[in-house]
Parts: sequence; structure tokens; C-alpha cells
Amino acid sequence: MTEVAVLVGLQASGKTTFYERCLKGRYALVSKDLFPRGARNKQARQMRLVEEALAAARPVAVDNTNPSPEEWRPLVEAGHAHGATVVAYWFPPDLAGSLRRNARRTGRDRVPDVGVHATFGRLRRPSPGDGFDAVLDVRFDGHGGFDVRSPAPGDAPGFAG
Repeated sequence: MTEVAVLVGLQASGKTTFYERCLKGRYALVSKDLFPRGARNKQARQMRLVEEALAAARPVAVDNTNPSPEEWRPLVEAGHAHGATVVAYWFPPDLAGSLRRNARRTGRDRVPDVGVHATFGRLRRPSPGDGFDAVLDVRFDGHGGFDVRSPAPGDAPGFAG
């Protein structure tokens, strides 16, 4: 079955590294970071690429911050319209860690700190109530990899920064 993997988390939280190590080769990648800096209508372009992958029955990963329902709702709707499973990969926020990792970035990859803080203020934990077929927590495993699992029962579904 085709899947839409929606990566949700702060900048420099490990989303792109997770894609590279765990999803690359199996999922088409859609990321606004790959669009030219001055590109217009990035949202429309993103959705067109997602639709193209789904129409070809290819799994697709959307590697953006996707901090709230406004960003992920169109992805959920597109996936379900094509009969795909839609999975949120939630990267729980570690603001200090993201700021530290972001500070080591150079050039276009580095996001101004105010951008990380703004995303933190909008960030919300996705839930099945948002239309996702599954929500998986993704954390660094301390050994250069990732630990992916279903959220713990006590995790608050309404996290907001």
C-alpha cells in the first residue's frame, strides 16, 4: 500500500537525517527546502509533487516542519483521496538541541534562530484525530540512529510550544 510520511518537528530536529537513513530509496522526497529560494507558490508545488507520487502509487515523504494542522491537513486529505496510508513521524521538540544543531549549519541550511522559535510556538503534536492512520515518535537513539515507536500512553496529544 502507498504511504504518505509526514515528518513533523522543529528545524534541526533530525527529520532530514531520518529520511536519509530510514526512508530514502523507498519514498519519494518532497521538501520545500529543495525548491529555489525565490520560488513562488511553494505549497502548490509541494502538493503537485505529492499528488504526482501518489498517482504513480509511490510512497512519498514530506520533509518540512509541518508544525500544525494547517500544514498537514492537505497532505492527509491528498493521501486518503488516493487510498494511501498517512503516517505522522513526530520529532518531539528539544528547542535547545535544535538551536545547537542549527548553529552548526552553514549557508542556506542555517535557519535564523527566530525561525526556530516561531516554529516552536506553532508546533503541535499530530494525532489520529487529525486524520493520520498512525503517529510514530522518532527520537535519536544515542548511537547515531533513531528509535521509532508508537507514542507512550501518557504523551500529551495537544502539545503546543
